[in-house]
Amino acid sequence: MIHMVKLCVGISSFEELESYRNERAHWWGADYGEDVHVHRTRMMPKRAAEMEGKGSIYWVIAGSIVCRQPILRLVPYTDAEGKDYCDIIMSPELVRTIPYPKRPFQGWRYLEPKDAPPDIAANDAENSVEIAAELARLGLL
Repeated sequence: MIHMVKLCVGISSFEELESYRNERAHWWGADYGEDVHVHRTRMMPKRAAEMEGKGSIYWVIAGSIVCRQPILRLVPYTDAEGKDYCDIIMSPELVRTIPYPKRPFQGWRYLEPKDAPPDIAANDAENSVEIAAELARLGLL
């Protein structure tokens, strides 16, 4: 299994991603007829088989990995001009993670499971995200 990490360009918070993600797929005409979220990227990952149904896409927002979405499948897409893309079909569920600092990069990167930030449990304290972010910023996580 392998994960993907991707910058969430133009989004400044987890809450903004939550409100925004439902609209984006409609801009591309990506309708897979089910309750999924779609992100279109330029290149098909060479390690797609290791991601589909097993891995997650970890979103970098404002300089930190803050959440993930399980990847259900990766679908090739060709637009009307003949350009090839990859539609990342994801579960609609956003899972918060302990924030991990991540420098900017272009495209996406593979993320080994051992390097992936752990999830924040749903029953954690209300301010646990802020505490975890501060500990990560200090290099203690």
